[in-house]
Amino acid sequence: MTTITLAHPDSTVHEATAAAIIRVLEAHDVEPEIVIGPKAALADMLKNGEVDLYISAWLPEDDADLLAPGVTPLGRLFNPGAYCCISREDGPVVSLNDVAQAGPELSRTIITPASLRTRVEQMMADYALAEAGFTLAVMPDEEALAALTTALNAKECILMPLVQPCFLFHQGGFRILSDPKGSMGKEQEARMLMRPGLTEDMDQDLQDELDELMLSTKVISAMDFAMRTEGLTAEEAAESWQRGKLLPR
Repeated sequence: MTTITLAHPDSTVHEATAAAIIRVLEAHDVEPEIVIGPKAALADMLKNGEVDLYISAWLPEDDADLLAPGVTPLGRLFNPGAYCCISREDGPVVSLNDVAQAGPELSRTIITPASLRTRVEQMMADYALAEAGFTLAVMPDEEALAALTTALNAKECILMPLVQPCFLFHQGGFRILSDPKGSMGKEQEARMLMRPGLTEDMDQDLQDELDELMLSTKVISAMDFAMRTEGLTAEEAAESWQRGKLLPR
């Protein structure tokens, strides 16, 4: 049996993405050896040929620094993106243009994952939200997600800066606000990265199948939800997806 060393950052979204890809590897009689760690360390390992496949780089902006000489992108798995949402599916606020004029029922505190701080600060400036009384409460990503989940479940009216895919998009109960000024940035492409030389070493049929694999943000959000709230492992969530049990038909 062939072995491939597969690396991904330590997050449930990346773990779910890797689990779906591992299903394809195993179908080709390839055994994955999994390495999990900080993105910077994994980038060095990829560049040095210490890992074969990195899951997944969000290009062209978020992970452009991973594209070292000889590292080759593969496939287009889904389109991640950053959004500002509001915890009401109805109501008058449908765009970030509307936020500064929103009534007092909308909290002026924006719980912000640390990874989105720069984008939310840009949003604040572009839509004059500080002048309207809004402030940021920046937290580590997991703490921010927990706080946003609590507020959403409590039916509080809040702004929710989020990256999709994320389990909350599968849970639902909120609206993505339009962003006419593009403050939160453009959608990215989630791609696998192959170490230098792997294009020549990997079986061509496997490479073609990986290149054609389509997951979607909806699939990864559903897997993330199953792992976080239903107690499934990433492997179990990937199996549920492959068997068509994860999403309603």
